[in-house]
Amino acid sequence: MELGKKIKQLRFKAGLTQEQLAGRLGIGPQSVSKWENAVAMPDITSLPLLAEIFGVTIDDLFDLTAEQRLNRIENRMDAEDELPADVFREFEDFLKSELTGGSKARATELMAYLHWHRMNSEAQKAAKFAKEAVAAAPDEKGVRWVLYKAGNHACWDWNMSNHSKAVDFCREVVRANPKSALSHMYLLDNLIADRRADEAEQWLSRYAALEGADPVMVKVYRAHIALARFDEKTADGIIEKMLAEQPENDAVLFEAAQYYASKCDYDKAIDCYERAFAADERRPRFQDALMGIADIYEIRGDYANAAKTVGRIVDLLENEWGLSEETDSGVTAAKDRMAELQKKA
Repeated sequence: MELGKKIKQLRFKAGLTQEQLAGRLGIGPQSVSKWENAVAMPDITSLPLLAEIFGVTIDDLFDLTAEQRLNRIENRMDAEDELPADVFREFEDFLKSELTGGSKARATELMAYLHWHRMNSEAQKAAKFAKEAVAAAPDEKGVRWVLYKAGNHACWDWNMSNHSKAVDFCREVVRANPKSALSHMYLLDNLIADRRADEAEQWLSRYAALEGADPVMVKVYRAHIALARFDEKTADGIIEKMLAEQPENDAVLFEAAQYYASKCDYDKAIDCYERAFAADERRPRFQDALMGIADIYEIRGDYANAAKTVGRIVDLLENEWGLSEETDSGVTAAKDRMAELQKKA
């Protein structure tokens, strides 16, 4: 339905004349008449007040389909670090209404994203204040647990840092979906993170037998299982053989970089990340390899090269992905990080 017809419909439903609606908007009645007759369109600044007067959302004014509204919700979260409280509630209410409809799967996924989005924005604030508290009283244990929870800091206590609950969940998902390759991979990730090598090897055999198994990842997982057993020689051999057999495969190069980075073998990691990025023929390319390089330079204290690499990420986002600070918070975050690194350099 056209916007003008929608305004007319909502005006009738609200029992308002054109003059009364115009008065509440602070405009002349002729403007409302032009809207309803498709001669003119409301100014964008009028839309929030129109929605408020009619008791609807801005989306309702445009009569968007469920799919369009779901896309809008996802795009808004991608573009903004924090949602206003009223927008959060609007999105939550709509997603709840879709949980029993034809868009249940996507609505459930976006509901998880919505709450994670809010949790992440609050976690950043929590971590900021926790760091200030620690800096003010470095010998106090107090708030350090907040940094573990909100700031992704390491925790010494095994009973707090192990992934057993995640393993249990992933295992149940795999058992319910025995042909799901991705579910097997998430289970393997958590088993290997806790060095549960024997279990990981059993599940890797099941994964390798699946039709959708990635042969590159089968080899990569074998290397990481060997590393979990502290058998570095065997693990290195698997990765080196894989690189020798497929020296131009960007997936092989990227996973090799990940492997070397996890071992703090940073020179090899940077070399493989660079080669993976250069070998990637997709357009637009993902930024993961460049992120790995930037992190390594920052870990080493080479802030100048870290800043240059983040600059390459900005260039990638703007020129290959067509993003800007106005459309995606990732561009803003990358530019902020580049500025911080340049100051350190």
